[in-house]
Amino acid sequence: MTKPRSRKEYRADPKSGLRLSAKLEQTMLAYAAAATAAGVGILALTCPAEARIIYTRANEELLPNKLFPLDLNHDTKKDFTFDDSHGSTSIGAAWGILTIFPNRSTNEILGYQTANGFNRMASALAAGVQVGPKEKFSPGERIMLRTSVSGGHRRGTSSSRCIGPWKNATNRYLGLKFIINGKPHYGWARLSVSCSNVVVSGILSGYAYETVPNKPIITGKTKDDAETNNPAEGAEDLSPSVTAPTLGRLAQGTSGLSTWRIGQEAAGPSSNK
Repeated sequence: MTKPRSRKEYRADPKSGLRLSAKLEQTMLAYAAAATAAGVGILALTCPAEARIIYTRANEELLPNKLFPLDLNHDTKKDFTFDDSHGSTSIGAAWGILTIFPNRSTNEILGYQTANGFNRMASALAAGVQVGPKEKFSPGERIMLRTSVSGGHRRGTSSSRCIGPWKNATNRYLGLKFIINGKPHYGWARLSVSCSNVVVSGILSGYAYETVPNKPIITGKTKDDAETNNPAEGAEDLSPSVTAPTLGRLAQGTSGLSTWRIGQEAAGPSSNK
């Protein structure tokens, strides 16, 4: 059994009251001085930000003749807008169309053009599809779904149709590209869309984006792989043992060590045996 140290082997810090080995404290102070002299600051010593998916759960209805803005990263700036437009003519014909358009020229939507090249459509992606730099994005408005009713009461007969990639789609995904601080980021928006006669309706149930520029995101994925395997960034070890301070604390010098000591004191006395 290790012989307990005597009180003379410890000295009390006047601010925190935590008792440390004089030799250990001298070593720490020397290490802190070396880190500071080398120009290593607290921010430089922290781990770089890991990839992270920011997911937002939603339950928003897209209403006829209403605009619905989408702010993917919650910076109060509109990134995209849904437009659920409806109209009619004097002879009884009617139409409905659901579109999405970027709010900035640098933002783009994953999609394709129809065979005749006339209509630009927004793809209705299944879950598990990669959205990233290799996909076909383009700026401008994209059609999700279109309905029409011809004829009407003046002609005596009528016919209706519903066309587009989002026709009666359940839990499908939009692929989105938008700019944060001048760099492209990728995201998705999940919707269920239906058409009944001329009426188009939709429910936005969630959306997400990848915080790392140019990194692809998988539709339906709400967490990055690293998030499920690693503890939360910035979490502190509150175990009762006296542990060594981080390099960041040491680089702060005396103030950093004082903060570390206070945390150690709050954790309780050392349990050396």
